[in-house]
Amino acid sequence: MIVHFEPASAEGIASVVRSAAAERVTLAIIGGGTRAGLGNPVRTDRTLSTRRLSGIVSYNPAEMTMSALAGTPLAEVEAALRAKGQMLSFEPMDHRPIFATSGEPTIGGVFAANVSGPRRYVAGAARDSLLGVRFVNGAGDLIKAGGRVMKNVTGLDLVKLMAGSYGTLGILTEVTFKVLPIPPAAATVVVSALNDAEAAAAMAETMAQPVEASGAAHLPESVRGRFLDGALPDGAATVLRLEGLADSVDMRAERLSAALSRFGPVSRLDADATRLLWGEIRDVKPYADGTRRPLWRVSVAPSAGHQLVAALRLQTGVDAFYDWQGGLVWLRMEADAEAELVRRYVGALGGGHASLVRAGDDVRARIPAFEPQAPAVAQLTERIRARFDPARIFNPGRIAAP
Repeated sequence: MIVHFEPASAEGIASVVRSAAAERVTLAIIGGGTRAGLGNPVRTDRTLSTRRLSGIVSYNPAEMTMSALAGTPLAEVEAALRAKGQMLSFEPMDHRPIFATSGEPTIGGVFAANVSGPRRYVAGAARDSLLGVRFVNGAGDLIKAGGRVMKNVTGLDLVKLMAGSYGTLGILTEVTFKVLPIPPAAATVVVSALNDAEAAAAMAETMAQPVEASGAAHLPESVRGRFLDGALPDGAATVLRLEGLADSVDMRAERLSAALSRFGPVSRLDADATRLLWGEIRDVKPYADGTRRPLWRVSVAPSAGHQLVAALRLQTGVDAFYDWQGGLVWLRMEADAEAELVRRYVGALGGGHASLVRAGDDVRARIPAFEPQAPAVAQLTERIRARFDPARIFNPGRIAAP
């Protein structure tokens, strides 16, 4: 990817944008370029990267807030937090393994794509931790929204709006976000040899128990051996993460193990294995296979995930595993993307969102990456974009047709 502009300041970005808007020059907006495969393919005249706009602006561990320039490497942010015993609660996924990309993910890219991981169902996504933003709109204006206390003075919640906008509304230059303490202890309860429906029931039982599980995933036998270098017990693995004070984790693990023993054999992973396993679940390790076989990220009701996979397997070749108590399904297709089939079955099971995360260029060119919007929502989206980027120069087509 050729980078044409790398301004080192927000003012520099604004200057580039003003010139681009005046000349109707379209811009691909990137940070480290590690998530460029997300969304629809974008063809633009120039590329603008924020990676030189880097550095932690402020960090107050006592108030559990940090402000950082958008191009700051995520690794730098997490290292600073770790040194004070804190973390990003939403556990952002690293997309480099599934896309086979290199470079450094940036904190701005995390929020622009609203990235999250296994803790999402209890801690929220990136959007839920975002307190304030500074960005450049399509006219080249420098905009500030939010701060330590969220405010809405324009009729739009600009902070929430910018998260997950994939650089189509503005170019993030600075983000302010809340952080949380790293839990002092962690363990994973493993229930072995359950089929997908039994695993859904076991995860639902876990949610009904007063154990505060911060992760709930099911790894069918087809993928189980690709986690922890094959060290999980034989058979499909239903895994439940518990975090907190050491005594509390032990007590809750014992209680949960007893409650789930009726489903199948129960074992436990220690803190080191827990940290490694959930990092691999977060980064979708089984499908980081160096291929471009179609990969779907499907969000449905937790009770519907296994039904979706069962229905698809009657029609096509598909491999899958489940996160978020079964509500997030990672589908790796063996051949065709089967977009019509996947989205039709998602709708038939009560609705949800099916996003095509990875596929070959020919497939991405003809299949929208995101679930098509209802007409009323599409009209509202278009009005908002016209207000932020009237010349349509930012990442045209990334989310919907330009």
